[in-house]
Amino acid sequence: MKMRPLILALMSLFTASALADTPQQILAVYQQQAGQASATRGEAFFHAKITRDGQTESCASCHTDNPKAIGKTRAHKRIEPLAPVANRDRLTDPAKVEKWFRRNCKDVLARECSAQEKADFVAFLISVK
Repeated sequence: MKMRPLILALMSLFTASALADTPQQILAVYQQQAGQASATRGEAFFHAKITRDGQTESCASCHTDNPKAIGKTRAHKRIEPLAPVANRDRLTDPAKVEKWFRRNCKDVLARECSAQEKADFVAFLISVK
């Protein structure tokens, strides 16, 4: 009887991983909204410096210039690599992707990112080898 909960737990793990999206599926959703994505534009967006209230920052300010590297928040908390090649969990959960776009775009840009910016950025991260 004790095996049944274990079997159910294992089955739910396999089911959850089978339902995980791929970075390409995430990109496809944004491209449906925005049109063709550009990894080149996404890279420029990632490195673009924004000045607000006398402070200059970019996505790379916390995530580092290398999307395969570990970054740090302003509070010095660890940020796992952005590039899926370095972090297999990155860009696999649409809700998390949207949550972090919303939070980080508002933090850095003081606005939400457009669907085109999201598509370009995801295309850039996928292109990192």
